[in-house]
Amino acid sequence: MPIRILLADDHAVVREGLRTLLEAQGDMKVVGEAGNGREALNKAVLLNPNIILMDIAMPEVSGIDATRMILLQVPAAKILVLSTYHTTEYVSRAMQAGARAFIHKASAGFSVVNAVRAVMKGRLYFSDEIVAPKLKRTGSPVCPKTPLESLSRRERETLQLVVEGNTNATIAEKLNVSQKSVETYRSRLMVKLDIDNVPALVIFALQHGVISLP
Repeated sequence: MPIRILLADDHAVVREGLRTLLEAQGDMKVVGEAGNGREALNKAVLLNPNIILMDIAMPEVSGIDATRMILLQVPAAKILVLSTYHTTEYVSRAMQAGARAFIHKASAGFSVVNAVRAVMKGRLYFSDEIVAPKLKRTGSPVCPKTPLESLSRRERETLQLVVEGNTNATIAEKLNVSQKSVETYRSRLMVKLDIDNVPALVIFALQHGVISLP
Protein backbone atom coordinates (compact mmCIF):
# COMPACT_ATOMS: atom_id res chain seq x y z
CA MET A 1 0.00 0.00 0.00
CA PRO A 2 1.49 3.40 -0.97
CA ILE A 3 2.34 6.09 1.57
CA ARG A 4 -0.55 8.59 1.40
CA ILE A 5 0.64 12.21 1.45
CA LEU A 6 -1.10 15.59 1.82
CA LEU A 7 0.75 18.68 0.54
CA ALA A 8 0.13 21.97 2.39
CA ASP A 9 1.83 25.01 0.86
CA ASP A 10 0.40 28.30 -0.38
CA HIS A 11 2.51 28.21 -3.57
CA ALA A 12 1.04 26.01 -6.30
CA VAL A 13 4.42 25.66 -8.02
CA VAL A 14 5.93 24.21 -4.81
CA ARG A 15 3.08 21.72 -4.48
CA GLU A 16 3.47 20.72 -8.13
CA GLY A 17 7.21 20.13 -7.71
CA LEU A 18 6.70 18.08 -4.55
CA ARG A 19 3.97 16.00 -6.19
CA THR A 20 6.23 15.19 -9.15
CA LEU A 21 9.13 14.25 -6.89
CA LEU A 22 7.11 12.10 -4.50
CA GLU A 23 4.98 10.24 -7.01
CA ALA A 24 8.12 9.33 -8.98
CA GLN A 25 9.10 7.11 -6.03
CA GLY A 26 6.50 4.49 -6.85
CA ASP A 27 5.44 3.81 -3.25
CA MET A 28 4.20 7.34 -2.49
CA LYS A 29 0.89 8.88 -3.54
CA VAL A 30 -0.23 12.50 -3.10
CA VAL A 31 -3.88 12.26 -2.07
CA GLY A 32 -4.59 15.96 -1.67
CA GLU A 33 -3.32 19.54 -1.62
CA ALA A 34 -4.06 22.58 0.55
CA GLY A 35 -3.21 26.23 -0.02
CA ASN A 36 -3.71 27.49 3.54
CA GLY A 37 -3.63 26.19 7.10
CA ARG A 38 -7.39 25.97 7.53
CA GLU A 39 -7.75 23.99 4.31
CA ALA A 40 -4.92 21.71 5.45
CA LEU A 41 -6.87 20.91 8.63
CA ASN A 42 -10.05 20.15 6.69
CA LYS A 43 -8.23 18.00 4.11
CA ALA A 44 -6.34 16.11 6.83
CA VAL A 45 -9.58 15.19 8.59
CA LEU A 46 -11.24 14.22 5.30
CA LEU A 47 -8.36 12.26 3.75
CA ASN A 48 -6.58 10.82 6.82
CA PRO A 49 -3.11 10.83 5.17
CA ASN A 50 -0.06 9.04 6.55
CA ILE A 51 2.17 12.07 5.93
CA ILE A 52 1.52 15.82 5.74
CA LEU A 53 4.15 18.13 4.25
CA MET A 54 3.46 21.49 5.90
CA ASP A 55 4.86 24.93 5.12
CA ILE A 56 5.29 27.15 8.20
CA ALA A 57 4.17 30.48 6.70
CA MET A 58 0.65 29.62 5.55
CA PRO A 59 -2.30 32.01 5.06
CA GLU A 60 -5.25 32.10 7.52
CA VAL A 61 -3.72 29.60 9.98
CA SER A 62 0.05 29.23 10.35
CA GLY A 63 1.67 25.89 9.64
CA ILE A 64 2.60 25.48 13.30
CA ASP A 65 -0.93 26.14 14.56
CA ALA A 66 -2.32 23.91 11.80
CA THR A 67 0.05 21.16 12.95
CA ARG A 68 -1.28 21.37 16.51
CA MET A 69 -4.90 21.40 15.35
CA ILE A 70 -4.46 18.51 12.91
CA LEU A 71 -2.80 16.25 15.48
CA LEU A 72 -5.71 16.78 17.87
CA GLN A 73 -8.07 15.37 15.23
CA VAL A 74 -5.79 13.06 13.23
CA PRO A 75 -3.23 11.90 15.82
CA ALA A 76 -1.82 9.16 13.59
CA ALA A 77 -0.71 11.67 10.93
CA LYS A 78 3.00 12.39 10.72
CA ILE A 79 3.74 16.02 9.90
CA LEU A 80 6.93 17.15 8.16
CA VAL A 81 7.60 20.89 8.16
CA LEU A 82 9.09 22.62 5.12
CA SER A 83 10.32 26.17 5.57
CA THR A 84 12.71 28.88 4.46
CA TYR A 85 12.97 29.74 8.17
CA HIS A 86 15.35 27.42 9.98
CA THR A 87 16.53 29.09 13.18
CA THR A 88 16.43 27.16 16.44
CA GLU A 89 13.27 29.06 17.41
CA TYR A 90 11.31 27.87 14.36
CA VAL A 91 12.59 24.30 14.58
CA SER A 92 11.77 24.04 18.29
CA ARG A 93 8.29 25.52 17.84
CA ALA A 94 7.53 23.10 15.01
CA MET A 95 8.71 20.08 16.97
CA GLN A 96 6.86 21.19 20.09
CA ALA A 97 3.69 21.40 17.98
CA GLY A 98 4.19 17.76 17.03
CA ALA A 99 6.14 17.83 13.75
CA ARG A 100 8.37 14.82 13.10
CA ALA A 101 10.75 16.43 10.61
CA PHE A 102 12.04 19.88 9.66
CA ILE A 103 13.33 20.43 6.13
CA HIS A 104 14.89 23.63 4.82
CA LYS A 105 13.26 24.51 1.49
CA ALA A 106 16.60 25.42 -0.07
CA SER A 107 17.61 21.76 0.07
CA ALA A 108 14.20 20.11 -0.20
CA GLY A 109 14.69 17.78 -3.20
CA PHE A 110 15.48 14.27 -2.08
CA SER A 111 15.65 15.44 1.54
CA VAL A 112 11.85 15.28 1.39
CA VAL A 113 11.91 11.68 0.18
CA ASN A 114 14.45 10.72 2.85
CA ALA A 115 12.39 12.50 5.50
CA VAL A 116 9.19 10.68 4.52
CA ARG A 117 10.93 7.31 4.73
CA ALA A 118 12.62 8.14 8.06
CA VAL A 119 9.42 9.37 9.68
CA MET A 120 7.45 6.35 8.45
CA LYS A 121 10.03 4.22 10.33
CA GLY A 122 9.39 6.19 13.51
CA ARG A 123 12.45 8.44 13.39
CA LEU A 124 12.83 12.22 13.52
CA TYR A 125 14.47 13.89 10.53
CA PHE A 126 16.30 17.20 10.03
CA SER A 127 17.86 18.36 6.77
CA ASP A 128 21.60 19.13 6.83
CA GLU A 129 21.20 22.88 7.50
CA ILE A 130 19.06 22.28 10.57
CA VAL A 131 20.43 22.07 14.10
CA ALA A 132 18.24 19.50 15.86
CA PRO A 133 16.73 20.90 19.07
CA LYS A 134 17.74 19.49 22.43
CA LEU A 135 15.17 17.08 23.81
CA LYS A 136 13.79 16.75 27.33
CA ARG A 137 13.64 13.33 29.00
CA THR A 138 10.05 13.09 27.79
CA GLY A 139 11.28 13.38 24.19
CA SER A 140 9.72 16.82 23.67
CA PRO A 141 12.02 19.65 22.54
CA VAL A 142 13.49 22.26 24.83
CA CYS A 143 11.73 25.28 23.34
CA PRO A 144 12.92 28.81 24.09
CA LYS A 145 10.08 31.16 24.99
CA THR A 146 9.15 33.54 22.19
CA PRO A 147 6.71 36.48 22.10
CA LEU A 148 4.34 34.33 20.03
CA GLU A 149 4.10 31.82 22.88
CA SER A 150 2.48 34.50 25.06
CA LEU A 151 -0.50 34.63 22.68
CA SER A 152 -3.49 32.32 22.83
CA ARG A 153 -4.44 30.33 19.72
CA ARG A 154 -7.25 32.80 18.93
CA GLU A 155 -4.87 35.73 19.35
CA ARG A 156 -2.36 34.10 16.98
CA GLU A 157 -5.11 33.47 14.43
CA THR A 158 -6.26 37.09 14.76
CA LEU A 159 -2.69 38.34 14.39
CA GLN A 160 -2.24 36.38 11.18
CA LEU A 161 -5.53 37.55 9.68
CA VAL A 162 -4.86 41.18 10.65
CA VAL A 163 -1.43 41.28 9.01
CA GLU A 164 -2.88 39.59 5.92
CA GLY A 165 -5.07 42.69 5.55
CA ASN A 166 -8.46 41.37 6.69
CA THR A 167 -11.04 43.68 8.28
CA ASN A 168 -12.51 42.93 11.71
CA ALA A 169 -15.75 41.87 10.01
CA THR A 170 -13.93 39.42 7.74
CA ILE A 171 -11.89 38.05 10.64
CA ALA A 172 -15.06 37.54 12.68
CA GLU A 173 -16.59 35.59 9.80
CA LYS A 174 -13.50 33.43 9.28
CA LEU A 175 -13.17 32.62 12.99
CA ASN A 176 -16.93 32.32 13.51
CA VAL A 177 -16.92 34.82 16.38
CA SER A 178 -18.40 38.28 16.94
CA GLN A 179 -16.64 41.47 15.83
CA LYS A 180 -16.47 42.46 19.50
CA SER A 181 -14.49 39.28 20.21
CA VAL A 182 -12.12 40.12 17.35
CA GLU A 183 -11.60 43.60 18.79
CA THR A 184 -10.80 42.01 22.17
CA TYR A 185 -8.30 39.52 20.66
CA ARG A 186 -6.70 42.31 18.65
CA SER A 187 -6.37 44.59 21.66
CA ARG A 188 -4.94 41.83 23.87
CA LEU A 189 -2.33 40.68 21.36
CA MET A 190 -1.10 44.23 20.76
CA VAL A 191 -0.74 44.77 24.51
CA LYS A 192 1.10 41.46 24.97
CA LEU A 193 3.48 42.22 22.08
CA ASP A 194 3.85 45.89 23.09
CA ILE A 195 2.92 46.96 19.55
CA ASP A 196 0.48 49.77 18.83
CA ASN A 197 0.13 49.83 15.03
CA VAL A 198 -0.47 47.43 12.14
CA PRO A 199 2.76 48.14 10.19
CA ALA A 200 4.76 47.13 13.27
CA LEU A 201 2.60 44.00 13.57
CA VAL A 202 3.44 43.12 9.96
CA ILE A 203 7.17 43.47 10.67
CA PHE A 204 6.80 41.28 13.77
CA ALA A 205 4.87 38.66 11.77
CA LEU A 206 7.57 38.56 9.08
CA GLN A 207 10.34 38.25 11.67
CA HIS A 208 8.60 35.34 13.40
CA GLY A 209 7.49 33.39 10.34
CA VAL A 210 3.78 34.07 10.74
CA ILE A 211 3.69 35.33 7.16
CA SER A 212 6.26 35.41 4.38
CA LEU A 213 7.04 37.82 1.58
CA PRO A 214 5.33 36.89 -1.71
